Amino acid sequence: MLPAELIRKKRDGAELLPEEIAEFIGGYVSGDIPDYQMAALLMAVFFQGMTATETADLTRTMMNSGRTHTFDLNRPLIDKHSTGGVGDKVSLVLAPLAAACGLAVPMVAGRGLGHTGGTLDKLQSIPGFQIELSEADFARQVKDIGVALIGQSEDFVPADKRLYALRDVTGTVECVPLLCSSILSKKAASGAQGLVMDVKCGSGAFMADLNGARTLARALCSTGAALGLPVRAVLTDMNQPLGRAIGNALEVRESLDCLRGGGPADLREITIELTAEMILLGQLDLNLESARETAMKALDDGSALEVFRRMVERQGGDANVVDNAELLPGNCEISDFTADRDGFFAVKDCRGFGLAALALGAGRRKTSDEVDPAVGLVMRARIGDAVSAGQPLISIHSRRGAALEECRSFLKSAISLVERQPDKPPLIIEKIS
Repeated sequence: MLPAELIRKKRDGAELLPEEIAEFIGGYVSGDIPDYQMAALLMAVFFQGMTATETADLTRTMMNSGRTHTFDLNRPLIDKHSTGGVGDKVSLVLAPLAAACGLAVPMVAGRGLGHTGGTLDKLQSIPGFQIELSEADFARQVKDIGVALIGQSEDFVPADKRLYALRDVTGTVECVPLLCSSILSKKAASGAQGLVMDVKCGSGAFMADLNGARTLARALCSTGAALGLPVRAVLTDMNQPLGRAIGNALEVRESLDCLRGGGPADLREITIELTAEMILLGQLDLNLESARETAMKALDDGSALEVFRRMVERQGGDANVVDNAELLPGNCEISDFTADRDGFFAVKDCRGFGLAALALGAGRRKTSDEVDPAVGLVMRARIGDAVSAGQPLISIHSRRGAALEECRSFLKSAISLVERQPDKPPLIIEKIS
């Protein structure tokens, strides 16, 4: 195979053969094909797309590029993945909740990307929490308590690990075949027997428009079917942050509130709905309403909280944070972003909230940056709320320095106060399977 010829073939819109995809990806993982040629192929795919067959072949090749996990359990292995959004801490609540409902959740999670937060960064705000487990410990923990939340090791789907980093710096993240292959290769390799996808749609998501989100959801379902991995997609709103907290330790606090049966209504609703879909996919129930009731009961009676506690203990974290959230990183200066006039709270650009938190240090501008687990934002108003001049709209948890002004600048661009009350967007838009 001549890499340049294959790049030219995809550039001109032709379909790549399975062996061509396998050889190109294999050459890239081994180092025989350099970054610049892979970047050229990624850009060709970005503009020309891939057929359903090509996408499945790419996903399968990536999945088999390294180690895969296998389990021997007496409970269904069902995973969940989100395409990413501002304040999205659902996995912290959902994974132990699904385990409490009788499922096994072998979740290989990721770090923040751009304006969106990452599950691993949130978990690592818990003192001592370890995101790296050996294959044996990972399997043992999933068998013993039903859940483990870990990071991607060097030999786990290495093709995705390299491609993910390259896509981030070459402007090829928002590409449906590449998104599909990245997500599904990891989920299939993790041992999951089924997957529920939370596809975010709105100004705070990678897929801002509904048609794009639908296209991605359908591609995930069809590619999953080609791999023998059943996928259900739930399209959810991301035109305002999910919950009220944005920032790692702040989001862990909010997740603990939800695991105690409280927390923001939107976080609770979407967590229960996604868990219910997982229960259906695992065939522990055949009725959505009774599956919701099962999830609500496990959330309200403390079962999910107890699984979370055991997960933290098993992964080296300080489980005392479950009962005392003051043990999480804090000691920030707290200031308010206030309304400059009367009106109704509206959001112009949800992405701005993520960028505001990023400016404070809650995320990374580049991969080498350190994350400050304590900083972030707490929403004091939601879309449609009536507010008065001088009323706090957002609490800012920050350190001293110029970052605070940059944060406030992003907030100004994200928020609008309008004269007529805007409609509150529906949290769950539609479902695709």
